[in-house]
Order: sequence, then C-alpha cells, then structure tokens
Amino acid sequence: MKRLALRLFFVVALPALLVAAWWLTSDDSPDVYWPPLRTILTTFPDVWTGERLRADVLPSVLRLLAGYAAAAVVGVALGTVIGSYRRVRAVCEPVLEFLRAVPPPVLVPVVMLFAGIGDSMKIAVIASGCVWPVLLNTVEGVRAVDPVMSQTARSYGITGMARLRDVVLRSASPQIFAGLRQALSIGIILMVISEMFAASNGIGFTIVQFQRGFAIPDMWTGILVLGLLGFLLSLVFHLVERRVLAWYHGLRAASRRPS
Repeated sequence: MKRLALRLFFVVALPALLVAAWWLTSDDSPDVYWPPLRTILTTFPDVWTGERLRADVLPSVLRLLAGYAAAAVVGVALGTVIGSYRRVRAVCEPVLEFLRAVPPPVLVPVVMLFAGIGDSMKIAVIASGCVWPVLLNTVEGVRAVDPVMSQTARSYGITGMARLRDVVLRSASPQIFAGLRQALSIGIILMVISEMFAASNGIGFTIVQFQRGFAIPDMWTGILVLGLLGFLLSLVFHLVERRVLAWYHGLRAASRRPS
C-alpha cells in the first residue's frame, strides 16, 4: 500500500507542480496572448460542450484511430516480411531510409492532390507518418528472434502461420509495441496538422479558427483538450500493452529478483 501511494505521488507531483507554476506565472497577466490560467479554466466548460465534443473531438479521434490502425497493419505486415528475408531487406533498406527522412507534414499538399480534402486525406497523412516507427521496430524485432528458438520450432513441426504467430510475432512483440507507442504521439501531431488544411471540423481546425478570431482563451482550451486526449490515449495504450505483454513483463520481473 505504501509503495502504491508513493508511485501515485510521483505520478501526480510533476503535473501538479507544472499547473501551479503556470497558475502563478500567468496570474494577472496583461498579455492578451498569455491569459491567466484561471481565465482559461473558466472558459473551458463554455467552449467544449457536448455538442462541440461530438462535432470536433469525435471526428478527430476517429481519423486518428483509422490512420493509426492502417499504419499498424501495414507496418507490422511489411516489417515482418522485410525482417524475415535478408535479400528483401537489402533491397528495401535504401528506399525505406529515404522515405523515412521525408517529414510527413510535407506530404500533406501531395496527398491532397490524390486523396482530395476529405477524411481520406487526413487518414492518409496520419498513416504515412505512423507507419515508419512501427515498420522499423518490427523489422528489428523480427531480425532479433532467437535462432535457437526458430530451429526448435521447426524441429517440433511448428511452421507456417503457427510459427509466425507463436514464435516470430510473439518474440518481436516488445519492439513492435515500442514502435506503436512512438507512432501514437506522431499520429496526434499529424491529426492536428492535417486538420489545419482545408478542414471543416476537428480539434486542429477549431484551434486555428479560435486563433484567427483572436479568441485566445478559447484557443488555449483547445490546446488543453489535445493534452488531455494524448494523456487518455497513452493511458489506454499502456493498459493494452501491459495486458498483451504480460508474459514479457513477468519474465523481466523474474530476472530482476535475487536468486
């Protein structure tokens, strides 16, 4: 119980300290672009009503999840193939390094030419940025599969999809989840950027509209919504990761115990 209370304290302490510092430094601020935190928090419930949450937050979350899911499927599938075959990896590696170096926001005008200005463009932008950490971490995870484990699986007749599911992907899953964790933060950034181009709803669109209308406290509330959304998605991801990788965390905990 004492250990749990200590962990909770460390989790809450830094956010509380930052909020307190923000409150004190912005209190009675005359700067129109740096309103007091008190004003922002007072404005928040008036701006982000249930109707606005349905009209702006829900579409943003759905686009993020669609692009993120597409990137996860494509990244894991291609990463497994590239990581499993050395010749395929040798051919694809220069192209992957080139494409990875291209910043995804730069691709927004290009994607608009092919996908239009609807939701498909925004989903494609999110997927184009999220796919790289998933793909590259999957490649490294598949390459790092223990050859002794692979040979043992073959000797017991575990081949095909069973070997892929129970040996390759299971062994690579810690690194795959590391890539998925990185992709989540990238996806939130690209979600906002894509909604700043030819959009009619979404969190990014709303923040830009507030900024253009000089509704500065309202704009800051949108930034808070993004922070809260990122925190909630990170929490959900952490819970899913702990459940899926329970065997991995159990092995690590057992290895740290004194013999």
